[in-house]
Amino acid sequence: MNTLLFPVILAGGKGERFWPLSRKDRPKQFLSLDGSSRSLLQATADRLIELGGGWDFLWVITSSQIAEGVRQQLPDLPVENLLIESEGRDTAAAVAWTSLEIKRRYGEDAVIGFFPADHWIADQKTFAHTLSAATQLAASTAAIVTLGIKPTFPSTGYGYIEQGEKIGSFNELPAYHVNRFTEKPNRETAETFLSTGRFSWNSGMFVFRAGVVLKELHTHAPEIIEPLEQHGPDIYPQLPKKSIDYALMEKTTLAYVLPVDFGWDDLGDWNAIERLLKTEETPNVELATHVGLDTQGAIIYASNPEDVVVTIGLEDVVIVRDRNVTLVVKKERTQEIKQILKILQSDSRFTHLL
Repeated sequence: MNTLLFPVILAGGKGERFWPLSRKDRPKQFLSLDGSSRSLLQATADRLIELGGGWDFLWVITSSQIAEGVRQQLPDLPVENLLIESEGRDTAAAVAWTSLEIKRRYGEDAVIGFFPADHWIADQKTFAHTLSAATQLAASTAAIVTLGIKPTFPSTGYGYIEQGEKIGSFNELPAYHVNRFTEKPNRETAETFLSTGRFSWNSGMFVFRAGVVLKELHTHAPEIIEPLEQHGPDIYPQLPKKSIDYALMEKTTLAYVLPVDFGWDDLGDWNAIERLLKTEETPNVELATHVGLDTQGAIIYASNPEDVVVTIGLEDVVIVRDRNVTLVVKKERTQEIKQILKILQSDSRFTHLL
């Protein structure tokens, strides 16, 4: 049984909800958002190469726009392990192409894990223990294994996984057949999910054998896998744009979940900074030189340490100062940053700010 894991970092995202810090020339995965000196991409690579095999077994798939930045961030990554998408087609195409390449090089029993580049993990030891369990399950069973994060609050921003029948334990962790995937619920539904004890957050991390996932893609997403097999990555711009959740995970009968708890956040928008860095002793999260009067619950960031942010009487806001842009937004409306970017995109005066 092959228990070696080939980890793949999904590094093609734009991270638009971290604008203006995240821009086309400096997407979210190139940023350090937790106060460390390592970018999200570098921290993800650090975690994964520790799982065994080293750089030779780590893969990254990214977009042509930021491929050079990936090379600069990860200079030890073998050039043949960097797959460059000519055009972003979401995660289903990325999973299909990478799985085909790893199967071609290592065979259909190669165990592959997919990991977004923008996750924060608190407990590396527990994370490694979990990945070992997922690898054992995937190696021994025709399974597409997903890691389900133990919910800590009724989030309306995450998808959920309902666990069904227990199928055994791996590395002392229980594994369950997946009953269903549910997209982002409303608050009442999320509270109901948590009360049952059967639901996990969908982390977007998956582990499976190459041959298993490719067979399932033929069944459930032939419009993606067949063109790739026939024409290779040159067909990429013509592929449908679908997430792996929609194209495969919501349809397959081979989905299994390991409910896990290793301290996790997907760093989706500026509010994630508060979850990581807020302490009871401080009224705000300050990654800037800040002078405030009657200001609390604020997230304040400035990329230039010489810039001073002054606030009076503010509550529950995000203030970001980066280069030639200042963003001020209520915390509960950070999801709407994408709408602002569409407005900027439509006006030639502002496209240089994207």
